[in-house]
Amino acid sequence: MTNIAIVTGASSGLGREIVRQLEGGAFGRLDQIWTVSRRAEKTSRLVRPFALDLTDADSFDVLGDALSRTPDARVALLVNNAGFGTFGDFADMPARDNADMVRLLMLAPVELTYRALPHMAAGSRVLNVASVAAFMPQPGLATYSAAKRFVLDFSRALDAELGDVDIHVTALCPKFMRTGFLDHAGAGDVAARMSRLTGFEDVARVAERGLAAARAGRSLCIPSPDMRVLYAATKLLPYPLALAVERALP
Repeated sequence: MTNIAIVTGASSGLGREIVRQLEGGAFGRLDQIWTVSRRAEKTSRLVRPFALDLTDADSFDVLGDALSRTPDARVALLVNNAGFGTFGDFADMPARDNADMVRLLMLAPVELTYRALPHMAAGSRVLNVASVAAFMPQPGLATYSAAKRFVLDFSRALDAELGDVDIHVTALCPKFMRTGFLDHAGAGDVAARMSRLTGFEDVARVAERGLAAARAGRSLCIPSPDMRVLYAATKLLPYPLALAVERALP
């Protein structure tokens, strides 16, 4: 049996850190780590890099075919991490950016999970990277926050469906991290606001907490204690009131 972990968005930021921790044994014994990014990079003997653009539907077939051709392939872990965000009012965003966000943040996790499931067994895990932006609609991040809400709901529903066969799906909801995600136009203002509102999260800590939650079979991982409070508050406060409170913050 070939135990495989698949990590998307693996070339930088959280994805790269997850791969580094997997190489160090954070998810037990793995025979291969398949890294998916636009630029392929082999970092160790375990890593099998795939240079793919997950906004292109053909990329899902490439990975599905690779799994089918791997003898006794068992996907021990699938990490759906690839993503980007474009900041600003929806009407001002290029149509291609919004469409690519939907493809990358929503369609890619669905397609890759669908292709990985036939190669999973009891003990296999899916770790879907959502965000604290999923907790409530975010003006200025309309498509991004809606897509991350989809990831959160999809993950929790799928975990309930698969739990009886000991395949679990974890939604990881970190704060913003200082990664390449914030290198997009308009990100500076959002980053400054988020640093005042929530602060930033340490990438290594998020990766560690996310992988631990996945191994434990937890459906939700919110690494930061203050964001767990926020998550509870968004369930209690009506959205207009929660939005008014957020906008009143300096």
